[in-house]
Amino acid sequence: MEYVYFLANASLTLRVVEYLHTMPQLPVRLMTVIHQIDGWVIKVKMNNHLNSQQDGDFRAFMNELGIPYDPAIRLQMALWSLETGQSPIDVMRRYQVAVVSHGSPDRSDIEAFRQQFTKGLGYCPETLA
Repeated sequence: MEYVYFLANASLTLRVVEYLHTMPQLPVRLMTVIHQIDGWVIKVKMNNHLNSQQDGDFRAFMNELGIPYDPAIRLQMALWSLETGQSPIDVMRRYQVAVVSHGSPDRSDIEAFRQQFTKGLGYCPETLA
């Protein structure tokens, strides 16, 4: 099972990571986080199917934070390439996307990206709040 959502800012993305860490019963295989100019795309892939209660609860949580997202073909190819083991650097070059994190849900990757991006710009855009 996989879930792809669009979130407005980094704080919401970090809430998803925190939620996944507090829910060890969810069989999370990987989480991919991609930053775009207007927000964040996250993909959460499970090791196996969730029961209907878990699926409903997870969708309800995600729907509170963002919206289900159907990525354009370029982004679909980037996500697929990451899943097939291609390096995030190669994927970023090939598909012109900012892969912030791929693998186990990791708060530090998102925070480091936010800090470096903000430092480079000299201000904090709304999507990085």
